[in-house]
Amino acid sequence: MNVDRRTLLKAAAAVSVCGGVPPLASAYGAFNPRPGHWRSFEIVTDLQIAKPVGKAQAWVPVPSVNEADWFRSLESEWSGNGRATLMRDAKCGATFVHVKWEEGETAPTMTVTSRISTRDRAIDLSKPGDAKPLSPAEFNFYTEGTRLIPVDGIVKQMSDQIVAGAATDLDKARAIYEWIVAHTYRDAKVRGCGTGDILSMLRTGDLGGKCADINALFVGLVRAAGIPARDLYGIRVAPSQFGYRSLGANSAVITKAQHCRAEVYLVGFGWVAADPADVRKVMLEEPAGDLAMDDPKVVAARMTLFGAWEGNWLAYNFAHDIDLPGAHGPAIGFLMYPEGECGNSRLDCLDPASFRYTITARELSA
Repeated sequence: MNVDRRTLLKAAAAVSVCGGVPPLASAYGAFNPRPGHWRSFEIVTDLQIAKPVGKAQAWVPVPSVNEADWFRSLESEWSGNGRATLMRDAKCGATFVHVKWEEGETAPTMTVTSRISTRDRAIDLSKPGDAKPLSPAEFNFYTEGTRLIPVDGIVKQMSDQIVAGAATDLDKARAIYEWIVAHTYRDAKVRGCGTGDILSMLRTGDLGGKCADINALFVGLVRAAGIPARDLYGIRVAPSQFGYRSLGANSAVITKAQHCRAEVYLVGFGWVAADPADVRKVMLEEPAGDLAMDDPKVVAARMTLFGAWEGNWLAYNFAHDIDLPGAHGPAIGFLMYPEGECGNSRLDCLDPASFRYTITARELSA
């Protein structure tokens, strides 16, 4: 699907004028995540650089998110034949193990083990509570643009079209969520989780991508409406307990199970879960594939994933535009995969021929 800019603007106007936002749901059917018991997991990343040339180094993300209601980052440890240091990005708070190997090391290896606790989350959007407000600095931080997620130009123009007529921040965020679900699509040909370049998506009118693209578009449009929003970069660690094969890690090996989610901050509610990309994933990947928008599984996912999500997922960080310490290559848009370099050359984190890693997850007993 490739849509030109004029068509996009007309579609945005149609959402706001025609009332394309369904009423708030009080029940979610079979897909019904609710805060309950905490589950603990151990995640192990085994990394090897296959053909090192010059000095090799790597950056391995570890969990650094702590949210009282749904996620706890616990301890991380590591071992291998390189010199490793736990580091934290000063601006965005992403934590990672930075590993350096001596020149001449023929088989650079490193194992990083992290533990986390997580649980389902959901919020009743029919009645605001007393959530702690953001500080002015936090508000500014979560409404500003990034290199791949600008909040001016065509992004602002599109956001204004979508939210026209919406009375509250909740109405605006929901309108953007519904627009994303209706007008994007999951493109199976995209490598990894995508690049998150929303300006390119809107300029070309091609709204296909994966989670780092689709959920970044949600975040950018929400921020352009003056509402705080953020991406959360992580990885699925367990199967879905609600029968969605596409929304879980279905083996102990989770090397390719990376997933980006999103949140919007709403006064009175706090940070609210949102994952329009997973609605499109359900449409494409749930048996028997290519499900229609009115399929019961899609309807349930669409209703649920604004305000709730399942706790079978690990959150690494919220970070954008990260300058990896000691790197020769450019800043990266987000840190969700291990990154590596040999000499002055950045390794392709999606190429197992030169940059080999395996990520596994196991649930720990209570």
